[in-house]
Amino acid sequence: MKKDNTTFSDLLKIDIRVGEVLEAKKVEESNKLIELSVNFGDDYGIRTIFTGMQKWYTPEDFQGKKFLFVANLEPKKMMGRESQGMVLSAVKNDEPVIIPVSNDLENGTVIL
Repeated sequence: MKKDNTTFSDLLKIDIRVGEVLEAKKVEESNKLIELSVNFGDDYGIRTIFTGMQKWYTPEDFQGKKFLFVANLEPKKMMGRESQGMVLSAVKNDEPVIIPVSNDLENGTVIL
Protein backbone atom coordinates (compact mmCIF):
# COMPACT_ATOMS: atom_id res chain seq x y z
CA MET A 1 0.00 0.00 0.00
CA LYS A 2 1.65 3.17 -1.21
CA LYS A 3 1.27 6.19 1.07
CA ASP A 4 1.02 9.88 0.28
CA ASN A 5 4.20 11.96 0.11
CA THR A 6 5.32 13.65 3.30
CA THR A 7 7.49 16.69 3.81
CA PHE A 8 11.06 16.48 5.00
CA SER A 9 10.21 18.67 8.00
CA ASP A 10 7.41 16.26 9.01
CA LEU A 11 9.79 13.32 8.69
CA LEU A 12 12.27 15.03 11.02
CA LYS A 13 9.60 15.16 13.75
CA ILE A 14 9.66 11.36 14.10
CA ASP A 15 12.21 10.26 16.70
CA ILE A 16 13.23 6.69 15.86
CA ARG A 17 15.50 5.17 18.51
CA VAL A 18 17.13 1.88 19.42
CA GLY A 19 15.48 0.44 22.51
CA GLU A 20 16.32 -2.64 24.56
CA VAL A 21 13.38 -4.63 25.91
CA LEU A 22 14.09 -5.21 29.59
CA GLU A 23 10.83 -7.01 30.29
CA ALA A 24 7.99 -8.34 28.15
CA LYS A 25 4.73 -9.87 29.31
CA LYS A 26 1.28 -10.70 28.00
CA VAL A 27 -1.47 -8.35 29.06
CA GLU A 28 -3.81 -10.72 30.91
CA GLU A 29 -7.01 -8.87 29.96
CA SER A 30 -6.15 -8.93 26.24
CA ASN A 31 -5.60 -11.55 23.57
CA LYS A 32 -3.65 -9.04 21.44
CA LEU A 33 -1.34 -6.97 23.63
CA ILE A 34 2.19 -7.54 24.91
CA GLU A 35 3.56 -5.02 27.40
CA LEU A 36 7.19 -4.04 26.89
CA SER A 37 9.46 -2.21 29.32
CA VAL A 38 12.01 -0.54 27.04
CA ASN A 39 15.30 1.16 27.89
CA PHE A 40 16.00 4.14 25.61
CA GLY A 41 19.08 5.42 27.42
CA ASP A 42 19.53 8.91 28.83
CA ASP A 43 17.08 10.96 26.73
CA TYR A 44 13.91 8.93 27.36
CA GLY A 45 14.88 6.47 30.07
CA ILE A 46 12.66 3.42 30.54
CA ARG A 47 9.23 3.55 28.92
CA THR A 48 6.22 1.27 28.70
CA ILE A 49 5.14 0.33 25.19
CA PHE A 50 2.28 -1.96 24.21
CA THR A 51 2.31 -3.90 20.96
CA GLY A 52 -0.63 -5.74 19.46
CA MET A 53 1.49 -8.63 18.19
CA GLN A 54 0.42 -11.41 20.60
CA LYS A 55 -1.08 -13.35 17.67
CA TRP A 56 2.37 -13.72 16.09
CA TYR A 57 4.89 -13.32 18.91
CA THR A 58 5.45 -14.29 22.54
CA PRO A 59 7.02 -12.08 25.20
CA GLU A 60 10.17 -14.20 24.90
CA ASP A 61 10.58 -13.02 21.29
CA PHE A 62 11.14 -9.49 22.65
CA GLN A 63 12.80 -10.07 26.02
CA GLY A 64 16.43 -8.88 26.20
CA LYS A 65 16.58 -7.84 22.54
CA LYS A 66 16.97 -4.51 20.79
CA PHE A 67 14.54 -3.12 18.24
CA LEU A 68 13.64 0.17 16.55
CA PHE A 69 10.92 2.27 18.18
CA VAL A 70 9.13 5.54 17.59
CA ALA A 71 10.08 7.13 20.89
CA ASN A 72 8.11 10.35 20.62
CA LEU A 73 4.72 8.98 19.59
CA GLU A 74 1.89 10.67 21.47
CA PRO A 75 0.95 8.47 24.45
CA LYS A 76 -2.14 6.32 23.98
CA LYS A 77 -4.31 4.53 26.55
CA MET A 78 -4.51 0.78 26.02
CA MET A 79 -6.42 -1.43 28.46
CA GLY A 80 -6.45 1.45 30.92
CA ARG A 81 -2.67 1.93 30.79
CA GLU A 82 -0.48 4.30 28.80
CA SER A 83 1.66 3.21 25.86
CA GLN A 84 4.56 5.61 25.32
CA GLY A 85 5.80 4.69 21.85
CA MET A 86 5.64 2.05 19.14
CA VAL A 87 7.88 -0.79 18.00
CA LEU A 88 8.60 -0.68 14.28
CA SER A 89 8.12 -3.77 12.14
CA ALA A 90 8.11 -4.83 8.53
CA VAL A 91 5.03 -6.37 6.93
CA LYS A 92 5.19 -9.67 5.06
CA ASN A 93 2.04 -11.47 3.89
CA ASP A 94 -0.07 -9.07 6.01
CA GLU A 95 1.80 -10.07 9.18
CA PRO A 96 4.26 -8.02 11.25
CA VAL A 97 7.93 -8.99 11.22
CA ILE A 98 9.95 -7.54 14.09
CA ILE A 99 13.39 -6.33 13.09
CA PRO A 100 16.17 -7.03 15.59
CA VAL A 101 18.94 -4.46 15.98
CA SER A 102 22.60 -5.14 16.64
CA ASN A 103 23.65 -5.19 20.30
CA ASP A 104 26.57 -2.97 19.18
CA LEU A 105 24.17 -0.01 19.05
CA GLU A 106 23.67 1.75 22.39
CA ASN A 107 20.19 2.14 23.85
CA GLY A 108 18.74 5.43 22.64
CA THR A 109 20.81 5.58 19.45
CA VAL A 110 19.06 7.93 17.01
CA ILE A 111 18.06 6.52 13.62
CA LEU A 112 18.17 9.13 10.87
